Amino acid sequence: MMDQAQSLRQLVSGNTPRRSPGDGPTARIITVCSGKGGVGKSNFTLNFALALKAMGKNVLLFDADIGMANIDVLMGVSPKLNLYHLLKREAEIGQIIESGPGNLPFIAGGSGMEELFSLSEGDLEYFTSQVTQIADKMDYILFDTGAGLSKETMKFIASADDCLVVTTPEPTAITDAYALMKVVHNTHPETVFKLIVNQAGDEREARLTSDKIRMAASRFLELDIPFLGFISSDSHVVQAVKKQIPFSVAFPNSAAAKDIQRLALSYLSAKPVETEKPQGIRGFISKWLKRNQ
Repeated sequence: MMDQAQSLRQLVSGNTPRRSPGDGPTARIITVCSGKGGVGKSNFTLNFALALKAMGKNVLLFDADIGMANIDVLMGVSPKLNLYHLLKREAEIGQIIESGPGNLPFIAGGSGMEELFSLSEGDLEYFTSQVTQIADKMDYILFDTGAGLSKETMKFIASADDCLVVTTPEPTAITDAYALMKVVHNTHPETVFKLIVNQAGDEREARLTSDKIRMAASRFLELDIPFLGFISSDSHVVQAVKKQIPFSVAFPNSAAAKDIQRLALSYLSAKPVETEKPQGIRGFISKWLKRNQ
């Protein structure tokens, strides 16, 4: 753990090379959401982040599930510090970044998430400058948001570059996923959605599930939502959760692990929306937090 912690300190201090794509500090901000709980959103986020990192991308995972943060539990890591300590200026950004499997850097949310929405202008600038130290060296920053559509989750989704919506073939999950996208789109029509089907029996079931949502979105919202891919229903996922090890690490040859690799490749190969460029962390924070003031 000391070696991993040291590598993260080097990342913040500038001894790690800046991210490769593009010409400037414009990490792509991704929020992961779901219409309801129990669809495996956090598990997807964690393993998706690990897959991107395994493909050579610099990735930071941010647990932004207010009140129900559990990314650390899925990894079997017990953070000593979290976002709260940064906001209270009891620790700097390099000290609150934990290292998970595959040396994946992540920030635990904890009680600090609620503090974010009542920052003074000075504290907001301090928070932004601290996060920028690491964000400028990242290709992707993933925010695992809460299930459903709270006021806070809406702000995360509307402020990000991409929103990955996780659903399952369950009828209630399908309905809630569509409802989430409908509400967000009606308020923030510029939001970019991509759809993931989790716990699919096979590819046919995944595509049927995706088609139901995509056809409704096309007909009633005039919105084309790309189907990014699916993760198979796989008993190895449950076993990995019990072991508190990401399934792509514990069972790298499992169907779910192979699916998550395909998903990551699909995301990386997808053509970005031409009308926008990644805004970087400062743009994201400005839209996300200053909207509250």
